[in-house]
Amino acid sequence: MTNFTLKVTRLGFSLLQSVSPRMAGKAAFRLFCLTPSRRPKGEKAKAAHAAGAAKLASAERFVLPLAGGGGRAHAYRLNGGALGRRPRYLVTHGWGSSGEYMADLVEALVATGAEVIVVDFPGHGRAPGRSLHMGIAVKAIAAAERRFGAFDATLGHSFGGAALMVAASGMLPGTAAVLPERLVLIGSPSEMHWLFKDFGKMIGLAKPAQQALENEVRCVAGRRLEEFDAGRAAGAIRRPVLVVHAEDDKEVGANHARRYAAASNDVRLHWANGFGHRRIVSAAPVLEAITDFLASSISGKDAEIIPLFDLSARRASL
Repeated sequence: MTNFTLKVTRLGFSLLQSVSPRMAGKAAFRLFCLTPSRRPKGEKAKAAHAAGAAKLASAERFVLPLAGGGGRAHAYRLNGGALGRRPRYLVTHGWGSSGEYMADLVEALVATGAEVIVVDFPGHGRAPGRSLHMGIAVKAIAAAERRFGAFDATLGHSFGGAALMVAASGMLPGTAAVLPERLVLIGSPSEMHWLFKDFGKMIGLAKPAQQALENEVRCVAGRRLEEFDAGRAAGAIRRPVLVVHAEDDKEVGANHARRYAAASNDVRLHWANGFGHRRIVSAAPVLEAITDFLASSISGKDAEIIPLFDLSARRASL
């Protein structure tokens, strides 16, 4: 938000919550779920989007209806159909992103010969709508499994990674778990409560309206906000998980990665320092670490955890 927009928004919520904290909480939830503009901002973003679109140009495209009339997602498929059975991977993007920005990762996965599905969540990329929350994202992941079949691995960035973990745990009422053999989480939050707290502070919610905002999560998604705990889910699914994170990530703090790693011996943590929150999805050392993890027969922490920047040196010594 611009400073002017934020001032107007804070004034509006100040007036509304003085009349009805519950109405203010509901309005705040709708604002929280409002998806940003799909247009790339800045020359770098425009160039990245155009390059990603070119890499996805040959992909098959699908519309994915969400269960319960919850809108539609969009999917790309590469190496699918008549090519026969091969490892099948699902890729999900972060908030305000799209499949185009995940194209370098997709390209690396396609090069392994795998069938790769890339989902645009509602309100993002080629998917219609202007609203998204965790419940909708999990339904989109479930819709992808219904359309394409079980996944050998699921890979997600930021919000998309957390949604994959929530989906794997079967946390959303009425939606079957989407539990792959392996998961890769890149710059992903381990829980969402902090985000709602920060949002409430930004728009000036007092405690009653903040509580109403958080209660709205339960009304819409069927779970309390505290229950959407992807870090805890990592310890329950009993699957190998690779967590890739940068300690210089300014959007999702490094403590989220540490929390995942502490949840289970099945979680392997790789630091990708220097790549921040966005460049991490296309960094060559990250792509190498991910493809190695997917190809390896090693699970959990039976293998030594090697920092990303040490991979090349380590291989040279073998």
